[in-house]
Amino acid sequence: MDSITIGGHSINPGETKHIELPMPPLYTDTHMAMPVYVQRGRRPGPTLFISAAIHGDELNGTEIIGRLIKSKSLKSLKGTLIAVPIVNVYGVLNQSRYLPDRRDLNRSFPGSKKGSLAGRLANLFYSEIVSKCDYGIDLHTGAIHRSNLPQIRANLDDEETLQLAHAFGMPVLLNADLRPGSLREAAAQTGTKVLLYEAGEALRYDEFSIRAGVKGIINVMREIGMLTKRKKQGHTITQYIARQSGWVRATESGFVSHKAQLGDHVSKGDILASIADPFGTELDTVISPEEGVIIGKQNIPLAQEGEAMYHIAYFRKPDSVTENMELLQDNLILDEPSIVY
Repeated sequence: MDSITIGGHSINPGETKHIELPMPPLYTDTHMAMPVYVQRGRRPGPTLFISAAIHGDELNGTEIIGRLIKSKSLKSLKGTLIAVPIVNVYGVLNQSRYLPDRRDLNRSFPGSKKGSLAGRLANLFYSEIVSKCDYGIDLHTGAIHRSNLPQIRANLDDEETLQLAHAFGMPVLLNADLRPGSLREAAAQTGTKVLLYEAGEALRYDEFSIRAGVKGIINVMREIGMLTKRKKQGHTITQYIARQSGWVRATESGFVSHKAQLGDHVSKGDILASIADPFGTELDTVISPEEGVIIGKQNIPLAQEGEAMYHIAYFRKPDSVTENMELLQDNLILDEPSIVY
């Protein structure tokens, strides 16, 4: 294997390095850098990137990467692992989804060296990391005051990507179109296969989502030959692919009493929530428009008319998704004595 160069640093087979990719400084002339962890096995294999905090308030992924690089499983690594625990450093500092120029980094790829701040940061990450990888896993959470059921989003029409999505091990797989300016769209131009893992809530750690994320990444690394495969433990999880999903919005402004929760199977016409005025008088109920499973949910008990409240994925057999989320949790508990993923 040849050496790989990131930010002017060469990393040879068998080496592990922490690298800082320089970024534009703050107003205060405080120097900024994107932290990068690179671990190369002595034996050849694929190159995989794991990224977190492209949105600066999505912190679950940072903890997932921290646990991943401490895992004993990586001692047998083949190929190259590139882990970036914080892509949007500015956003993390401000506890904000966005960059200081109010742009969404995940709508700014592949970026430009001479573009906006978002464009320059996107170009740095894309050129130094993504373009050098065969595969990638991008870690996300729900937005502020919203939680996402652990799920994989990807281009499931691509056979190899579908195989990786199955390997990750989540009960819910959502076929997601490539959005203009997104990391997945830019990666597709260079043939890099990318999974997007959604789980938890912005500015919060969710232990279940974190542990499921670590295990899922290691499952993928085994699937692509970076780690030695082992016999599957625990119960087999049935996976469901959603081809469509949609948000159910508040019909009135007021105070919310949630009836439905993440992972619930709902039928057409089911009451998801009720909305009341400050005196407790019910103004309206929020109704499920179709049968499906709730994969995203607003947490704050306040709603403005038209605000997105429930994200529903539509399956042919949605009634079993909740059961398989419970099986996933049971399997993680079975793993707990070793904590070796």
